[in-house]
Amino acid sequence: MGMPNGLARSTASPMHYLIVGCGRVGSTLAKLLSDEGHAVTVVDENPAAFKRLGHHFSGRVEVGTGIDYDVLRRAGAASADGFVAVTEGDNRNVMAALIAQRMFGIKKIVARIYDPPRGLLYRELGIETVCPTTVGARLIRDKLMSLPFESTGSFDFGKVSALSVHVGPQLAGKRIRDLESDGRIRVVALRRAAEVRVASPHEPLEADDELHAVVAPEALAEFAERIVAGAPTVRISA
Repeated sequence: MGMPNGLARSTASPMHYLIVGCGRVGSTLAKLLSDEGHAVTVVDENPAAFKRLGHHFSGRVEVGTGIDYDVLRRAGAASADGFVAVTEGDNRNVMAALIAQRMFGIKKIVARIYDPPRGLLYRELGIETVCPTTVGARLIRDKLMSLPFESTGSFDFGKVSALSVHVGPQLAGKRIRDLESDGRIRVVALRRAAEVRVASPHEPLEADDELHAVVAPEALAEFAERIVAGAPTVRISA
């Protein structure tokens, strides 16, 4: 079967992923991974949910709850390289993730958690979490304030923001160090055309470059001002 929308198969070794929850996120993730050449099994207790996968989904489906050991065993949890829990309930996602971790020994586990404070607790248990509440709030804030960057994620639950910045003409010729502030703003990667590399503070910028930076919350306004105004030179300590 040909790849939709011109997508190419991943050049990495195919993996086996188990996804619990076939809602909008779970089904979209399943199709994405399957299109990239991975083996995917989707678990949901509602058989009608599998309609979201479409007729061309090449993975497997298993009817049942993700907190049932036998259901996960039948779904191939014992051989899964990665496990994702994206049902509508935080408790169910965490329980499924713990079963996958402790009873099947799956190393890579991600659970969707709507309640931000819970994320830290589950992270301490070795479960990676994604919080749509926090991610969505950040994206809305960026649009609301017309900030000249886009939030791409965060570290330590919001204490440091990861941002993607498009370089306009006003920044061309400036150097990466002109955007940075010691302990507050650090540009970590530069994309130019098809090349991506670790950023050097002495690198001159070109229009249409894409920068990826980590910024402390108290420095967001400062970072935005530098991007819009053309970035006054600020030296960083060695």
